[in-house]
Amino acid sequence: MTHPPRRCLAAAAKAAFPPTIPILAGFIFLGITCGIYAGSLGLPWWVPPLMAICIFAGSAEFVVASMLVAPFNPVQTFITVFVINARHLFYGISMLDRFRRLGRKRAYLIFGMCDETFSINYATEAPKGIDRGWFMFFVSLFNQLYWICGCTLGAICGTLLAVHIEGVSFAMTALFVVIFLDQWLKDSVHAGARAGILASVGALVIFGPDGFIIPAMALILIALTLARTPVERALAASDGRDGDDA
Repeated sequence: MTHPPRRCLAAAAKAAFPPTIPILAGFIFLGITCGIYAGSLGLPWWVPPLMAICIFAGSAEFVVASMLVAPFNPVQTFITVFVINARHLFYGISMLDRFRRLGRKRAYLIFGMCDETFSINYATEAPKGIDRGWFMFFVSLFNQLYWICGCTLGAICGTLLAVHIEGVSFAMTALFVVIFLDQWLKDSVHAGARAGILASVGALVIFGPDGFIIPAMALILIALTLARTPVERALAASDGRDGDDA
């Protein structure tokens, strides 16, 4: 396998940096929150950076941090994290053609594909004269580096400098609330959101606060599977009305 010249790699890195600038600000501050949150749970300072390197799954790292200080339950941890990141299965299917014939770069591109990286690599074409594979590689690498830096800064502030912020344990809850509200405002049909709320409340009542997460996720998955066709029809009808209004 021939190695590309350094100037080609530098050109790809230079082209990949500008699209990731908006991600830089978000990942740094959210990573700081993750690091401080992990420190507030009593985890060592090196745990958040290690999770950022080995897991790199954003919201799932908040969940993993809380589970690291809970009673050992690897099955529940695996299922919870898998369900949280199950959307990446669809990301992967969408990127099959783009990742073909990329050699050893493909392994890292698969590992490093978060929501923001997927958005850039799927929607942005490499500039003329820039290798597409290396362009996507550096987009993925830059975004992960931003997250690692944010988690490291937060971990240092939360543990080595003994910074304690009252209520920081609510950060994970606030994160998911914001994601939910953002999706609610974007979607014209709220059947999925309502199913999620009802399934979560029902599982909470039946299984209690310590065991409702996995049953709730299973109920949500079943509800969305059964309601897929009606929801798609409603979305198509809503899009048609929006087009007529325009």
